[in-house]
Amino acid sequence: MSRTKAIFAGLLAGLLAGIVMTTAMLLLAALGVATPLVIIGDRLSVFIPPGPFLSLMGKVGGYNHLKQLGVGSTIAGQLLVAAIGGAMLGLLARRNRARASAMWTMSIFIVLPIVAFAIALWPVLGTSYVGLPIDAARLVTLVSFALCVFLFERTLVAAFQFLATLKIGKRGYEFTPVIGRRAFVLGAIGAAVAGGGIALARTLYRRATFSYDGTQYKGRIVEPITPNELFYCVTKNVVDPKVNVDLWHLEVNGLVQNRATWRFQDLLGLPAREQQTTLMCISNGLDAGLISNAIWKGVPLRDLLERAAPLSNAARVRLHGVDNYTDTIRLEKAMEPTTLLAYNMNGVRLPHRHGYPLRVIVPGYFGEKHVKWLTRIELTDASAKGFYETQGWGPDFITPTRSRIDLPDHESRFALGELQQAVEVKGIAYGGDRGISRVELSFDDGKSWRDADIYYAGGDLAWSLWKTEWRPEAAGDFVLVVRATDGEGDVQEWEEDRSFFSGVTGFHKIVVRVTA
Repeated sequence: MSRTKAIFAGLLAGLLAGIVMTTAMLLLAALGVATPLVIIGDRLSVFIPPGPFLSLMGKVGGYNHLKQLGVGSTIAGQLLVAAIGGAMLGLLARRNRARASAMWTMSIFIVLPIVAFAIALWPVLGTSYVGLPIDAARLVTLVSFALCVFLFERTLVAAFQFLATLKIGKRGYEFTPVIGRRAFVLGAIGAAVAGGGIALARTLYRRATFSYDGTQYKGRIVEPITPNELFYCVTKNVVDPKVNVDLWHLEVNGLVQNRATWRFQDLLGLPAREQQTTLMCISNGLDAGLISNAIWKGVPLRDLLERAAPLSNAARVRLHGVDNYTDTIRLEKAMEPTTLLAYNMNGVRLPHRHGYPLRVIVPGYFGEKHVKWLTRIELTDASAKGFYETQGWGPDFITPTRSRIDLPDHESRFALGELQQAVEVKGIAYGGDRGISRVELSFDDGKSWRDADIYYAGGDLAWSLWKTEWRPEAAGDFVLVVRATDGEGDVQEWEEDRSFFSGVTGFHKIVVRVTA
């Protein structure tokens, strides 16, 4: 067999085997099993600092496009590597057929990838989109990957052996009846696998988070309690978990005297607490709507921690989601009675996208601390970090006092002679877990201030809604600015030395144009 034929046969065989492997991974993903198509991105993203990460997001058109690009690139890269692997097999078989034996191909294309996969992706192998406990999920992920590379190796060898038997005559390839039957079977299998892969990809796309990731809540629709379907949503996942509560349990371990495992029904049997709490994303802009308010019901985290009896060197609590997302909070914060393990949202079971069956509510901290799909509570030392902390967000995760103007819209226009009534100006104010005591509005870019009416006070843990009426006395361009004072008497301000990656501070401004 010539060198060119060996390489060409290997490339085609590798590509077919890669398609088979990718289709198997898509099928596993549809069943809720973690595959390299997704967890490679999770593993790599923690090494990208926030600045380059946000810059990359901006260049590709947002987080959803970045996730699509990531998965698409992984699939393309996987097929490319598969084709190169097939070419290597072709060269190996041409030079030494003994080295193309099953022992050699299994060692190179099965054992070696499994070892590399386990070492490189160990921190994210515990991912499960159906809610398996972390250790069980890690085993399932490894076994599933082993199955995928086994299918790759067997398809690669079989396809290469078939292609290597083709004879080339003066007019091209010569097919014997046997080869013709093999070609038909191989082509049919290839077409079926490719078609199945495309169908699975479409199914997963329909189930993906693209339709709701980045949901914002602002403007005229804002109510005191945000409806669940409108509650802001940010997720790192391409496909969010849909947890089977019969497979799920909650572990409490780490630096504790008494390790424990809790089933969902066990948690429902504990004394519950209900509270109104606002959540806000750390990347929420001054004019953005990545903030919402809900009534949460659940068990105080400290009830489980007290039973576990933290050791003297326990300083932080690392929270693990089934989607391999982690974050940490101080042990003192975890022991506050308002830090909840919530299973209800606005009177109903937690929606899947908001963390069913259990999520953490940490009042006064940015949304990334409110871990969804919780499956493990681990007490650790002071050095522990979570997903975004490792990436470089922070170091301050306590929400600063913020306020926003929802009405009128920026660059609204009013004709002075046509105004039959005062212009309604309204919005929100949020002071973390400190509440809001006062809201002021300026119509001259901060030169003078007047009080707004707080018509809904959500309490210390939630936002307040405010409004006022404004009658412009002359035409012109007016710069409206809002500021809030929290429940401790501290006035909202721009914190010059605060890192952008700890959440922006400052004042929301809009321009209103009034004509004669």
